[in-house]
Amino acid sequence: MSRIGKKPVIIPAGVTVDVAAGNAVTVKGPKGTLNYTFHPDMILKLEGNVLTVERPDEEHLHKSLHGLTRTLLNNMVEGVEKGYTKELEVNGVGYRAEKKGNQLVMRLGFSHEVIVDEIPGITVEVPTPNKIIIQGIDKQVVGQFAAEVRGKRPPEPYKGKGIKYSTEVIRRKVGKTGGKK
Repeated sequence: MSRIGKKPVIIPAGVTVDVAAGNAVTVKGPKGTLNYTFHPDMILKLEGNVLTVERPDEEHLHKSLHGLTRTLLNNMVEGVEKGYTKELEVNGVGYRAEKKGNQLVMRLGFSHEVIVDEIPGITVEVPTPNKIIIQGIDKQVVGQFAAEVRGKRPPEPYKGKGIKYSTEVIRRKVGKTGGKK
């Protein structure tokens, strides 16, 4: 039995969950609304403020989907209640970021500015030139957008220049030594 899959999802006050035919789930909360259609074989049971996920049998596919379905439901509930945040740091001499309208404009050591448009469902804040905060209610969208921004100039191991997550630790390498010939 899946350890994660058998845990119930507790629905907090202020959040409503609607399970429709075909496992189409709508979660509404103070931050917004999320919709997702889960695999039709999974059994979703809503009893009061507790949502449980069950699988029909011990087939390999159903075992795989059991924990995944529960985790996705929990992420939806947590997203509409609290939201998700990713913080990025821009490190390097002359490297900086700023927000112009709904665009994130970054100077990352290239001959041109790198411009990234905000996508629907997320908000981008730049409190200081070397910090980017990405917020939204959908965990997957926030993580994907943060990964795309980081991918514009990933941190390099010699000087640590580039864009990194605030919790990320960059393993540093020793550079060349000017040894004797």
